[in-house]
Amino acid sequence: MALLPILRYPDPRLHTVARPVAAVDDRIRTLVRDMLATMYDAQGIGLAATQVDVHERVLVIDVSEQRDTPQVLINPELLWASDERVKGDEGCLSVPGIYDGVERAAQVRVRALDERGQAREIDADGLLAVCIQHEMDHLVGKVFVEYLSPLKRGRIKTKLLKAERLDKADAVREPV
Repeated sequence: MALLPILRYPDPRLHTVARPVAAVDDRIRTLVRDMLATMYDAQGIGLAATQVDVHERVLVIDVSEQRDTPQVLINPELLWASDERVKGDEGCLSVPGIYDGVERAAQVRVRALDERGQAREIDADGLLAVCIQHEMDHLVGKVFVEYLSPLKRGRIKTKLLKAERLDKADAVREPV
C-alpha cells in the first residue's frame, strides 16, 4: 500500500467534479487500499479520491472507535436526506488544522458499490451521516469551507497559503 499525497485547500484540483467509476477492478481496489492507508496515516475518518487527485467517485470512511471498520463507497448516490438538520464542527484532511460549524442532514440513505462491486444501501445518522455528506461533497468539487462566510473562507485561505509558503521556505533551508 502506498501513501498518497493529499491536496490542500485552496488547490483548484479540489474543485474538479469526479466521474463515475466504470468498473470496480484491480486498479480501483488498489486505489481503495492506498486511500485507506493514507486516511489512517493522516488520522482522518474519511477521504475522497478527489483529495488525492484522482477524480473518480470513490470514498473511504471509518468512524469506528477502534479504526477497524472501513467502509468503501464507489459511485455513491444520495437516495434520501432527513429534513432534520444538525450543526457540528467539521475538519478536513485537505484543510489541516481548521474546524468550523457546518449544517448537514441528520440522517441519510446512500446507495453505492463496495470494493467487490456489490451494490449496497447504507442508512446513516450521527457522525457517519455527516462524514458521508462531507466526502460526497468532495466528489462534486466542494470543500466544507465553502459553507462558511466569505470572510471566514478568505481568512482560512490566507492562513493555509502562508503555512504552505513557510513549509516551502523551511524545506529550502534544510541542509542536504
